[in-house]
Amino acid sequence: MFNRFIKANGRHRRIEGWPLVFTVLTVLAILVGTVVEFAPLFLVDQGMAPNPGVEPWTPLEVAGRELYIREGCNNCHSQMIRPFRQELERYGPFTTPAETAYETPFLWGSKRTGPDLARVGGKYPHLWHVRHMENPRSTSPNSIMPPYPWLLTRTMDLDGLSGQMRALRTVGLPYTDEQVDNAAALARAQAETIAAEIVEQGGPDRLADREITALVAFLQRLGTMGAASTAEVATASNSGGPTP
Repeated sequence: MFNRFIKANGRHRRIEGWPLVFTVLTVLAILVGTVVEFAPLFLVDQGMAPNPGVEPWTPLEVAGRELYIREGCNNCHSQMIRPFRQELERYGPFTTPAETAYETPFLWGSKRTGPDLARVGGKYPHLWHVRHMENPRSTSPNSIMPPYPWLLTRTMDLDGLSGQMRALRTVGLPYTDEQVDNAAALARAQAETIAAEIVEQGGPDRLADREITALVAFLQRLGTMGAASTAEVATASNSGGPTP
């Protein structure tokens, strides 16, 4: 409409003939579009305060998350439950921004070769995850997921964990100096606990320093804090979407 207005008034050619003026107008148009696109990104933090009880990943969970990314798990599994009835019935409460406030980078995803993992934490015992990663068909007979047996034999590399924690704190995660400085020790302590529970469940011994333990720690955390309330889920299920 604006172009037709200019043409109608015989000014289009004139403006094209003024390179400097035309360049300035073009830049202004681009800037307006840029502000419209990016302003919400700078303002969204005001509505992104974590839900009560939501805390950043522990050092071992940070290590597990890195393994999850390294092995490409996020290429086949999303971590975002959408507010639709079929999603809620299959996976549980829909994902909210406030519960993922400490996701850096977020792993929501949109492709599901396998099921969504946003609420997998606590759904299965530790040993189930160990067996599933070693041989997916042993726990899910129809699974097309490839096995990851090396996770049970490779030793965790915790040397750079303090650096990772420090980097995460730089981008806004509220880690204390103690958590950063003692990241490796804290990770080993949590790993010992998880490894002992795996043995109690009938699993193999000597996994405390293996990569699988860190991955299990991460998976068991997913969706266990900050989920939408039962009332919100019921409203979303009845209406096909979340409350406005």
